[in-house]
Amino acid sequence: MSDTPVIGVLALQGDVREHLVALAAADAVARPVRRPEELAEVDGLVIPGGESTTISKLAVLFGLMDVLRARVRDGLPVYGTCAGMIMLADKILDPRSGQETIGGIDMIVRRNAFGRQNESFEAAVDVEGVEGAPVEGVFIRAPWVESVGAAAEVLAEHDGHIVAVRQGVALATSFHPELTGDHRVHGLFVDMVRANRTAESL
Repeated sequence: MSDTPVIGVLALQGDVREHLVALAAADAVARPVRRPEELAEVDGLVIPGGESTTISKLAVLFGLMDVLRARVRDGLPVYGTCAGMIMLADKILDPRSGQETIGGIDMIVRRNAFGRQNESFEAAVDVEGVEGAPVEGVFIRAPWVESVGAAAEVLAEHDGHIVAVRQGVALATSFHPELTGDHRVHGLFVDMVRANRTAESL
């Protein structure tokens, strides 16, 4: 078995290309995922930013939602940024009509919590598990985590709000590390996927 994990990026909407570049830079084989059969071929999955309601509806339309839930429930490593964080939340505080989530992290998320598009900002964020200087976080209509359950681990906060969470092999950030050229958060996820593959092969 090759040590290089194959990691998909859910390619329904959002900044797919940037995640593919960041994953490749973090020593993974990266490929877009749009269909259930493509999901079956990856060792981990990134759910990018974009518009969480749109991603939710497209996942249902493409026949991916139930398959995604099943794979995540069965232990597929998954990383969600911004809208992807919302998709991984077990509960949304203020969901739009018909909005569904994949779930996987015991957290309650508030959509657009940091403000609208014109209130986007960058900030240095200390992320537990990422060595070196703080990560430069790009916050674009970003959510924050209102609360987490006992199984979820808070990895970072900004301005008193939770912005990075991990639960087992699931990782989520409010911000977009794929837009900065700093690939350390993707590297953390690649390491998670690699460790999971090793554990499964034992």
